[in-house]
Amino acid sequence: MKELAKELKVSVSTISKALHDSHEISDRTKKKILDAALRLNYTLNPYASSLRKKRSGTIAVILPEVADNFFSLAINGIQSVAEKKGYHVLIYLSHEKVINEKSMVAECNTGRADGILISVTSETSDGEHIMKLQHDNIPVVFFDREFEGIPVSRVVTNDFESGYLSAIHLIDKGCKNPVFLSISSSLSICNKRAAGFKTALIDKKKGHPAKAIVECKSGNSEMNSQIKKLLSRKNKPDGIVASVERLGMSLYLIAQEMKISIPGDLKIVAFSTVETAPILNPSLTTIVQPAFDIGKTAAEILFKKIEKREKILTEEIVILPSTLIERRSSQKK
Repeated sequence: MKELAKELKVSVSTISKALHDSHEISDRTKKKILDAALRLNYTLNPYASSLRKKRSGTIAVILPEVADNFFSLAINGIQSVAEKKGYHVLIYLSHEKVINEKSMVAECNTGRADGILISVTSETSDGEHIMKLQHDNIPVVFFDREFEGIPVSRVVTNDFESGYLSAIHLIDKGCKNPVFLSISSSLSICNKRAAGFKTALIDKKKGHPAKAIVECKSGNSEMNSQIKKLLSRKNKPDGIVASVERLGMSLYLIAQEMKISIPGDLKIVAFSTVETAPILNPSLTTIVQPAFDIGKTAAEILFKKIEKREKILTEEIVILPSTLIERRSSQKK
C-alpha cells in the first residue's frame, strides 16, 4: 500500500479507502488506484487486516468424518449462520484420530479462527487440548459428539431416550434377543444410547442386557468381520440397533452376503439421517437427528460467544430431540 501511495502520489489512507470501495473516494481515483494495484499484482491480505482487528473472520469446524450424512447436514446449518455473520467456515477432518484432533485444535489456537465448533473423535478420552482453548479465551461449542466434564456449551440430542426407544421398538416387533452396536466405549453419544438400550431390556426383561452392547472395531474390514461373527453365532441377535449410520449400511451389505432376510431373520434400526433410507430394500427404520438444526444452533451459540468474548456467559446445554421413523426393516413378520 505504501508503494502504491508513493507511485500515485496519494496518502496510504486514500489507497486503503479506495481498495475497500469507500464512498469517500471518487470513482475516478478508485479506478486509477485499482488499475495500478492490478498492474502491480496487489491484493488485499485479510489475515493482515485481521491482526489489527484481532479477528480472523473465520470459524473452524472439527469433524470426525463427512461420509456420515449427519455431518453434511450439520455443516449446512453452520454455514447458514456464518454467511449471515460474514464469516468463512474452515472445515477440519480428524478421521476419528485423536492425534489429528489435537493438532487441529492447536492450529486453530494460533489466531486462525475466532471460535471452534467440534464433534470429538471416537478415540478422544481426555479434554486437555480443549481446556487449553478455554484457558486462552477461544470460544468452543460441542455439537453432536461432546466430551463430558468440560464446562463448555453444547448442542446434542436426547441420546439416552432414543436408545431406550429403539430397544422398545424392537421388543414390540417381536425381537427376543436384540443387540446394540457401538463404535466406542469413550464416546458419550454411544454410551448414552447404549445405556438407554440396556435399560429398556432390563425394564422389559428381554434379551441378555449384560451381553447386549457390542463395540465394533474402527477399521471397516475388522468391523465387518466382527459383525459376521455376531450374525453366525448360535444365539445370534434377531434385532440390531446401529449406533451410527455406517454400521447400518454395513449390516445391509453383510445380511445380503450371508443371505439373512431383513426383517424376517433380522430387524434393523439405525441412527441415521441418510436420505436414501426410504428407498433401500427393505426401507430402513431410522432414528433421525435434527442435524441441520443442531449445526445451526451450535453456530448461533458460538457467534454469541465471539461477539461477547469479554463478558462471562452461561454455558448453554441445548437438547434437540430425535425422531424414530418406522419402515420395513423392523416390521413384524
